[in-house]
Amino acid sequence: MSAEIICVGTELLLGDILNGNAQYLAQQLAQLGIPHYYQTVVGDNIARIKQAIAIAMSRSQILIFTGGLGPTPDDLTCEAIADFFGSPLEERQEVLEELHQKYAARGRVMAQNNRKQALIPQGAEILPNPTGTAPGIIWQPRPDLTIFTFPGVPSEMHRMWEETAVPHLKNQGWGQEVIYSRMLRFWGVAESTLAEKVAPYLDLPNPTVAPYAGKGEVRLRISVKSANPDAAEALITPVAQEIQAITGLDYYGADDDNLASVVGELLRQKGETVAVAESCTGGLLGQMLTEISGSSDYFRGGVIAYDNSVKMGLLGVNPQDLEKLGAVSGTVAEQMAAGVRSSLGATWGLSITGIAGPMGGTESKPVGLVYIGLAGPEGVTSFENHFGARRGRSLIRHFSACMALDRLRRILLQNSQ
Repeated sequence: MSAEIICVGTELLLGDILNGNAQYLAQQLAQLGIPHYYQTVVGDNIARIKQAIAIAMSRSQILIFTGGLGPTPDDLTCEAIADFFGSPLEERQEVLEELHQKYAARGRVMAQNNRKQALIPQGAEILPNPTGTAPGIIWQPRPDLTIFTFPGVPSEMHRMWEETAVPHLKNQGWGQEVIYSRMLRFWGVAESTLAEKVAPYLDLPNPTVAPYAGKGEVRLRISVKSANPDAAEALITPVAQEIQAITGLDYYGADDDNLASVVGELLRQKGETVAVAESCTGGLLGQMLTEISGSSDYFRGGVIAYDNSVKMGLLGVNPQDLEKLGAVSGTVAEQMAAGVRSSLGATWGLSITGIAGPMGGTESKPVGLVYIGLAGPEGVTSFENHFGARRGRSLIRHFSACMALDRLRRILLQNSQ
């Protein structure tokens, strides 16, 4: 038996709203151990919703709908479901009374069109909505098919799912085995290279290992279906440890870790601090570091040295080097890192200077050329990076900040060995 998620709303198809409901439900299904192979997004159209139902029920036994339960003419989910199964919609008096009470509690009179939300397919159970006005349904129009409907408002759907749908599914025997996962995170290695290194693990039946990539990071998800967390941990941990041994410093963390949190923890453990000097990233590196709670333990501060006068005045960059080599150079990156380390009294100085584009590039210094400077107890160094103009300004800045954090991370780890 498997589940399918059907999200209803033309606004989803147009991209006006990010479909976070599908992500939430997918994660929840995994926690209950319910197989889930398909997701569908369909607009506010009865014929197309009915077509989506026909396709979904041919391959899934639990259909979970979100959206289309409101009071307006384009809210068609219940109407389409009832029509598909030839069941009339009936006005439920208990739902109507609750709607009146909710509006009265808000000091408002319910509009006539809200009566639509009390129309429920005959034979369906009401799935209560404690916070909003649109109830959902739990319905078995056929012995081998269960239908859930939820409003599209995420906060309403989450509560309805947790308080009603989950207990119902557990009463049906789900949740005995749960899908547990651990996400291993890597930076500084291509997805193809990583996949080649860990190729034998990608064919494991249980746990399974699958690669993902995005925004410069590569991830390996290790998943296992198990009756309890301890049994899952016993299967996942050995595989994770073997992969970490194979991948070395390219592995940086797991699950909710990010480069800033990992670097911060390494600095905290060592009792060391960092200060940053940024040009093309305009404060992004400092933002990443300070998004971590407790970062005041190790983050001294930063200088956004966008103009050359700031590089010279606050960071002590040599004017002759700026004139001869330009702001985008390894020498200037090193001087920026050394300057911010000295002026803010940090153990480490980390700097970024580059051309994020789309303008400003030349043949010798193209868009995407970025230098990272690192100053520490053992001296100063710089790293040249070519991120490519095609990535665009936002990604070049993101890559630059992440690469700077990764350079510091690797140095901190190497110094610990």
